Amino acid sequence: MASPRVLLKTAAFSVVVPGTVAGLIPMLLARRDQLAFPVPAGVARATGIGSLLAGILLYLHTAWRFSEHEGTPSPTDEPEELVTSGVYSYVRNPMYVAVLLCLGGQALLYRSVLVAWWAAGCWLGFHNRVLEYEEPHLAAKHGEVYERYRERVPRWVPRRP
Repeated sequence: MASPRVLLKTAAFSVVVPGTVAGLIPMLLARRDQLAFPVPAGVARATGIGSLLAGILLYLHTAWRFSEHEGTPSPTDEPEELVTSGVYSYVRNPMYVAVLLCLGGQALLYRSVLVAWWAAGCWLGFHNRVLEYEEPHLAAKHGEVYERYRERVPRWVPRRP
């Protein structure tokens, strides 16, 4: 069970970082957007809500997995142990996938081209961070355990273990 201190730090980080990236910025972009996706409003709404809810639930699951190991989603407060259970047994970067699902859902809900471009830019940023920092860091920290995990679990697109 996660300590109250870890849960509080997780909540604070989640409000500030993913809350800004996947909440505040898309809302502000959508208000300024002059273009709209040529998708029927009902389809965009239903698909957008589904994607947004899936992203929120996935993020909560990943944050909980980190807190079970006394870590938070913050890169400066990661768990000491490599987290490979739960959704992490299907995909190596589910926290980023969760944020992208939220962004895609909002692009559809708002029918906003700007939010879709923001989502694409975020994915590129996430991908570069994973390649340039996270994977080398985890390989150095966890060695062979991480290498075996990386061989068995895909980076972005989930699959059954």
